[in-house]
Amino acid sequence: MDNTKLTKGIALPALIAMVVSSSIGAGIFDIPSTLSKVSTPGATLVAWAITGFGIFMLALSFSNLVLKRHELNGVSAYAKAGFGDFSGFLSGWGYWLSAWLGNVAFATMMMQAIGYFIPEYKTGNSIIAIITASVVSWGLTILVIRGVETAAFINTIVTIAKLVPLILFIIGAVIVFKAGIFTAEFWTNVKTHSNGSMSFSTATFAGIWEQVSSSLMSMIWVFIGVEGAAMMADRAKTKSDAARATIIGLTTLIIFYVIISMLPYGYLNQSELAKIDSPALMYLMKDMMGPIGGAIVSIGLMISILGSWLSWTMLPVEATSQMAQQGLLPKWFGKMNKNNAPANSLILTAGLVQLFLISLIWTESAYNFAYSLSTAVILVAYAFVSAFQLKVGIQDKSIKNIVIGLFALAFQVLAIIFAGIQYLWLASIAYILGFIFYVFAKKKENKKIPLLEWLLIVIVSLAALAAIICLSLGKLSL
Repeated sequence: MDNTKLTKGIALPALIAMVVSSSIGAGIFDIPSTLSKVSTPGATLVAWAITGFGIFMLALSFSNLVLKRHELNGVSAYAKAGFGDFSGFLSGWGYWLSAWLGNVAFATMMMQAIGYFIPEYKTGNSIIAIITASVVSWGLTILVIRGVETAAFINTIVTIAKLVPLILFIIGAVIVFKAGIFTAEFWTNVKTHSNGSMSFSTATFAGIWEQVSSSLMSMIWVFIGVEGAAMMADRAKTKSDAARATIIGLTTLIIFYVIISMLPYGYLNQSELAKIDSPALMYLMKDMMGPIGGAIVSIGLMISILGSWLSWTMLPVEATSQMAQQGLLPKWFGKMNKNNAPANSLILTAGLVQLFLISLIWTESAYNFAYSLSTAVILVAYAFVSAFQLKVGIQDKSIKNIVIGLFALAFQVLAIIFAGIQYLWLASIAYILGFIFYVFAKKKENKKIPLLEWLLIVIVSLAALAAIICLSLGKLSL
C-alpha cells in the first residue's frame, strides 16, 4: 500500500501533461531553424542521441528519488539533503531563476506568433508586444493564485490542444519529405558566419563534434520541464504517479522532438532551412500548405505557449515555497493563501518577469538570450539532482543507480562546459539578490553561516560584479 497516497491531489494524466506541457512550449516550434544554423542532419541525430540519453538519465534520477526519498520535495531538497544548505539554496534559486526566465522566452515567441497576423508583433519585443505579454503574464499569475490544482487541470486540456498542430505538421512534413534532400549534405560540416553566410567543408570528427556541442543548448532548452511531475510530487495523488509521469512524459517528448526537427531537413536544404523566419514551424507550414497552414501552426503555437507559460508560472513558486519550508528562504516566500497558493512568491516572480520583459526592448535577440540564460542556470539544479542520485546509489550500494547518477552528472557537466559558461556567468548577477534572502533566512533560523559558505558567496558575488563591469564596457553582450 502506498502510504504517500492523498485523498485529493493531481492525478497521473495531469502529471504527464505537466511534463509534456512544461517542456513543449516555444522551443519545438523554432528548433528546425535553430539547429540548421549550426548542424547538418547527421550531426543533429548524434546530438539528439547524446542529449536524449543524458536527459533520460536525469529523468530516471528524478523518478528514482521521488520513490526512494519520498520525504524530500523539489530540487533544492535533494541538493540540501546531499550536500548541505548552501547547495540546496544554489540549486533551488537557480531553478527559480530558470523557470521565470523561461517565461520571458515564452512571451517573446508568443508575440512573434501573433506577428503572423499583426506585423507590429513580429519582432517579439516591440512596445505593443511587451504590453500584451505583460497582460498575459499577470493574467496567468492571477489564475495560479486562485489555486494550483485548478491550474493543473486547465493545463491538461491545453496540453491536448497544443499537440494537434504538431501532429498536423508531422503529417504535412512526411508528405513533402524527399530522401535525396535529406541525405545530400548529411555529414558535411557547416559554419554560419557573422554576416549570416554559411560555408561547408568535408566532414571531420572535430567538425561534427563542433556541430554537436553547438546544438546542445537549444536541445536541452526543449527538455526543461521534464522534472515538472517530480516538482509537483507533493501535490500528486501518489508519489509513484509522479515517478511514472516523468518517464512517460519524457518518452513522448523525445519522439516528438526528433521527428519534428529532422523532417524539415528532407524538405529544404540546410542553408534554406537556416534562413526560415522565426518561429520556423509556422513559416515552414505556410510554405508547405499555404497561409492556412501557417495560421493553424500560429494558433497552435499560441495555445502551446499559454500551456507552458501556465506550467512555468506554477513551477518557480513551487520551488521557492519548498525552499521556504526548508529554511533556505524567508517564510514569506512559502506563505499560502486561502486557495493553497503561494501568493507572495507569485507576485514577486511576476514582478521580476515584468522588469525583464521591459528590458527586452533593448535586446536584439530577445528569445535566444532568454532561453540560453534559462538553460544555463537550470543545468546547475540538474547537476545537483544527478550528483544526489549518484550519492544515493553509493549509499544503497546499487550499481544501477550509481550508473544512472554518473551518466546524468557527466552530461550536465558536459553541457555546462560546452554550452552555458557565458550565460551562467551572467546569471551570477541574479544570485546576489538570492544571497540576501538566504542570509536573512539563516538568521531567522538562528543558524550560523559557515566560513566556506561566506567564501562561496564572495566568489559568486565577485563573478557577478565582473559580469556587470563587462556588460557596461561592452565586453559581454546580452
